[in-house]
Amino acid sequence: MLVSNSYVSNYIYVDNKRYSLFGGNNYLGLANNPLLKKAAISSIKKYGLNFAAARQTTGTSEIHTELENLLAGFKHKDDSVVFASGYMGNRILLSALKGQYSAVYMDEYSHSSIHDGIPSDISKVFCYNHCDTVHLESLLKKNKKQRSLIITDGIFSLTGEIAPLDKIHSLAELHDAIIVIDDAHATGVLGKNGRGTPEYFNLESASNIYQSETMSKALGAYGGFISAGEEIINTIRGKSSIYLASTSLPPPIVSAASASIRIIMDQPDLRIMLHENLKKIIEGVKNLNFHTCSEHTPIIPLQFNSRQNAEKLFEFLKINGIIVPFITYPGNINSFILRITVSSLHTTDQIEDLMALLEKWRRKHGSDKD
Repeated sequence: MLVSNSYVSNYIYVDNKRYSLFGGNNYLGLANNPLLKKAAISSIKKYGLNFAAARQTTGTSEIHTELENLLAGFKHKDDSVVFASGYMGNRILLSALKGQYSAVYMDEYSHSSIHDGIPSDISKVFCYNHCDTVHLESLLKKNKKQRSLIITDGIFSLTGEIAPLDKIHSLAELHDAIIVIDDAHATGVLGKNGRGTPEYFNLESASNIYQSETMSKALGAYGGFISAGEEIINTIRGKSSIYLASTSLPPPIVSAASASIRIIMDQPDLRIMLHENLKKIIEGVKNLNFHTCSEHTPIIPLQFNSRQNAEKLFEFLKINGIIVPFITYPGNINSFILRITVSSLHTTDQIEDLMALLEKWRRKHGSDKD
């Protein structure tokens, strides 16, 4: 485990040594943004560190409603609700939608929060092959009597692939299904305005698509949120045990998140720079014959058949001043991954240094099957 002694940016300090960081999820570089820090400090001075209550008792502040209004405006939805952790969003949303489905179809590479979020009384749970809409269609046809809910990551956290939402939506229309997109890694990244996977596929107006989202990645803050129509949001506020029983988000987090949303809406150049940086790295990785499946997202996995080779590359990069994490947390990927993640803050020099080291590694180890 790497233990840092600094803030997180395009650089990080570990054991008091500075490294170029190509890890984490700080896609728009907002986690250490001065405006977010200023908002958090001002909020502590006015409100303290904790509202010390759940939202439905005395834990709702004017800044909570301000944030929810900002999120609704950003997402072009009727309303929004914020809660303590993005990980809980799928459970909250799937519970709020109960009554509309009796079977769940999820991508086999789905994030663990999706697995954990399926209500325990839903017995019909089917995994379809990764991003394979032909297999999904065959499962839907075999279970025509079930009311279907299809759930998938928008951007897959290990591979950086974008779910084929356009094809999934076509199937959902044919089979009268609803769709839930875990857009944790897509919010702020995909779409002309950063509103996520539905915007990327021009499906924002689709009435059968719902998103669960987080403020802890591209938004640079913390906590989960759901933006949707009034009926679903009111159901969450009135019936969700997680929402009702949880202490509300702390003042500095809420104010920082509001500042983040304003920046994302006002400064599209951050997203433009992010995509320029990721294109350079994806092109470089492919030219060096590393196995990757990322095309258009800031998650760029280097996939190895050998754990030893993946660990050796991690150590080689670290010795030379660059951190690209070796990912070991649970997943269904049948390979070992060094996951490059890109930020809008990365400089040309940083990217060139990374590419030069990867090329040096390739010259020494060849371009075999790893």
